[in-house]
Order: sequence, then C-alpha cells, then structure tokens
Amino acid sequence: MATTTPQRPKRSPGRPAKGRGDQRERLVDVALALFSRNGVAETPLSAIARRARVTPALMHYYFGNREHLLDALMDERIAPLVVKVGMQLAAAGSEPFALVRAFVTTMMTLFAENPWLPPLWVREVLTEGGLLRERLLKRVAPQIAPALARRFAEAKAEGALNPGLDPKLTVVSLIGLTLFPLAAQSIWRRLLDADDIDTQTLINHTLALLGSGLGPVAPERNPP
Repeated sequence: MATTTPQRPKRSPGRPAKGRGDQRERLVDVALALFSRNGVAETPLSAIARRARVTPALMHYYFGNREHLLDALMDERIAPLVVKVGMQLAAAGSEPFALVRAFVTTMMTLFAENPWLPPLWVREVLTEGGLLRERLLKRVAPQIAPALARRFAEAKAEGALNPGLDPKLTVVSLIGLTLFPLAAQSIWRRLLDADDIDTQTLINHTLALLGSGLGPVAPERNPP
C-alpha cells in the first residue's frame, strides 16, 4: 500500500514561521547591544538585521521603522525595570535611609543585570540630542523621580532628613551615585586595578557613603 508524506501546513506569505516566538526578543537584544555600543543614530535597522543574521524584511515586519523599535525598547525593556524600582520604593516605607537603601540596591542590581542600560542611558538620555531622552522624560521618569523627591521633602518637613539636603538634589545625587559607577566601570576598574569589586561591594560602599549624610544633624552643644 502506497504511503504519502504528510505535507507541512502552509503559512501566510511574509510572516515568520511558527515556533520562532523568541525571534523578536533576539532582535531586541541585538538592537540594545548595538545601540549601547554605537548609539541609536549610528545603527540603522539594516545593521541590526546583519548582526542578527536575518533579512531587513523581517526587521520591518516586527518593528516597521526605527521609531517603533525605540518605542518597543522603552515599553518592553526599560519601563519594566522602572516598575521594579517603583515597587521596591513603595515597599520601603517613608524613612529616608530605607528609601535610599531600596533605591541604591535596586538600581545597582538592575544596572549590573542589564549591562546595556548604563551606556545606553549615557548615550541616548544624558547626551544632548539623545534619541531616548524625550521618551524617558514623558513616559518613564515621572514614575520615579518626582515621587521620590516628594517623599524626601515630606521627611525633611518632619525633621527626619538632614536639613542641609535639598530633596530634589538628593534624587539627582542618588541617580549619579548608582548610574555613574556602572557606566564608567571600564575606566575606574582599569585605573584602580579594581576588577575584584563586585556589585554587592558597590552597593555596600554607596550605602555607607550616604548613610552618614542623611540623618538629622545633631544639635550643637553650648560650650561649657
């Protein structure tokens, strides 16, 4: 009795085959790596396709154009990290150093776990003309920085924060102390022969540095 070979079901022209659900995620990973190393403006979709060894048509199918790809990066990779920070801050309570501990620990851990983020932040958010700045300012940053500044302001009004500290600048300082060490580590590790310093050591150091400057200033004693 003759047998026939089962035919594979046909798929719609131009659409990726089933079973490649991770293809889009891989393309996002490649885009993040190239954007953080070379910058968004210097990385066309065709370069991402070449590095990922796919056709430009597949990039177009998933993202359409670079603007849509940037939206995807913000919504799917950066925004979820910001949500994690917000959740940790919400659980930290109102005591200033508890807020600082939650912010420093969460930020430094996320930066270390996502090494593409610090250089991408420097290139595309801090640098004038960075192509992620407006997206961050409008869609992500308002979830964390203003709320944290308000909580520091409330703590200061209650006498729980060093009166010499400005609540808004305290947020700026925290961002600098968590972002800069990871963004510049290829420099300071080499200069200071510091390859032995791990993420937890960075966290402990930063918390120790901040700890003595956050408590209320002790009242001056009258001279005898």
